[in-house]
Amino acid sequence: MFDPDALIAIDFHTHAEEPCGTHADDGYDDFQAAMHTYFRSPFKHPPTIPETAAYYRERKIGAVIFPVDAERESGYRRYNNEEMAELAAEHRDVLIPFASIDPAKGKMGAREARRLVEHFGIRGFKFHPTFQGFYPNDRSAYVLYEAIAEAGVPALFHTGQTGVGAGMRGGNNMRLKYSNPIYLDDVAADFPDMQIIMAHPSFPWQEEALAVATHKHNVWIDLSGWSPKYFPPILVRYANSLLKDRVLFGSDWPAILPDRWLADFEKLDIKPEVRPLILKENARRLLKI
Repeated sequence: MFDPDALIAIDFHTHAEEPCGTHADDGYDDFQAAMHTYFRSPFKHPPTIPETAAYYRERKIGAVIFPVDAERESGYRRYNNEEMAELAAEHRDVLIPFASIDPAKGKMGAREARRLVEHFGIRGFKFHPTFQGFYPNDRSAYVLYEAIAEAGVPALFHTGQTGVGAGMRGGNNMRLKYSNPIYLDDVAADFPDMQIIMAHPSFPWQEEALAVATHKHNVWIDLSGWSPKYFPPILVRYANSLLKDRVLFGSDWPAILPDRWLADFEKLDIKPEVRPLILKENARRLLKI
């Protein structure tokens, strides 16, 4: 079973890309190749869930893991949430499963969300507005948020520009406007009891992200997708002070490896008493573990 006391950290942002070690969709190849080039990933092919678990287990790090369902906007077949959850359950000593449901699925998606929490042990949900092609405060997504809020689990939203789709023709038709964190202000106000995580330093909207997080107490920030050596000074300042209780370690595995992230974080000017909060304790409180 998952024992947080035995871990040195909890990585709040890791991706499940390959179901059972097989291709999710052949159309995904060009996208993965562009990601490999941009992030200089050491993986020729995305790691499987068992490979991911082995990596994290060896380092005594827990990991929140999830797929991304962007079927409507991208045309890529999604990674089945149930299959992902079942695989993650085989490695429950290090993996914490989140699911992903395209908000375009409406009431069907809401039904799936309830089923995943009740029967598959899903602990939260991942959204990628740029990839899924929607504004987070679009009312059509609210039926899904209502199911998530009723289940009492958090929702994690990609924000800013992290390199996903970079270098591809037309940015792989992905539009950055959807991931401005200011749109999450509406969601946080309309669902005040749902915990919301803004993923990544929100380039070029870092101050908007900090404004939302300081104003809405149900909003958190994970630090994935960037090496800490590139963090904006204002983000470091807020992580050290006003938001020290709501900032989370995240790598963006397999694009960025925890080894690199943690090595660069060690050099960051973070107060000694704040480091354990960011690396593990805030995640424990958020996930109630």
